[in-house]
Amino acid sequence: MIDKKEYIFGLRAVIEAIEAGKDIDRVLIRKDLAGGDLARELLAKIKEYGVVSQRVPLEKLNRITMKNHQGAIALLSAVGYYDLEQMVPSLYEEGMLPFIVLLDGITDTHNFGAIARTAECAGVDTIVIPERNSVRVSADAVKTSAGALLHLPVCRTRSIEEAVRYLKDSGFVIVGATEKGVQDYTEADYTGPVAIVMGAEDTGISDPVLRLCDTLAAIPIIGSIGSLNVSVAAGVMMYEAVRQRIGAGQSHE
Repeated sequence: MIDKKEYIFGLRAVIEAIEAGKDIDRVLIRKDLAGGDLARELLAKIKEYGVVSQRVPLEKLNRITMKNHQGAIALLSAVGYYDLEQMVPSLYEEGMLPFIVLLDGITDTHNFGAIARTAECAGVDTIVIPERNSVRVSADAVKTSAGALLHLPVCRTRSIEEAVRYLKDSGFVIVGATEKGVQDYTEADYTGPVAIVMGAEDTGISDPVLRLCDTLAAIPIIGSIGSLNVSVAAGVMMYEAVRQRIGAGQSHE
């Protein structure tokens, strides 16, 4: 259930929120919404400001609120998102060896919060999520992260594939955590600029992103279940990076 403090509803109210620069995660628009001056103005504002939008059935909007939403609800982000292409140069300028985690298709809020909590403790510089088919920074995610998401920047990108390409061009080693990996996760090199990619529990890292990874690293599974919870697996990967970085005499101020 989305808390009423996490959304704004109604055509005019959503337009005003966009113009005011509110931190909007995405705007949900009734699938068949068309015509009318306000509807056209909203669509124009979404395009002008680059706001993520999604066409959804009326039933989804009604599950959020039964009040007169007029076919438009803006979901608010609990924190502002960052731009990856602005953050990476600033990390290099500060003389750092950046450490980034990318989440490919992860939609569970509690997994996201748990990953963010570990990432903040491990000195990760930012978490990267895609605009679509992804978890969002909600109040519930912030709570689950024990407040880590109030301190750890989250970058949002059009796609994880696009982000990985940019990071490779920026000198990062991309390590994909996958059971398809032939290399033990401890054998990957995390001591330079590194980005760890974690995929959804059911589908894993998408094939286009897998093909871009420099290393496909697997965590040994000795028991019979076959896979770890993604937040646990992310913690294992991140703290292997911490171990190697400390061993290499690197500190993270």
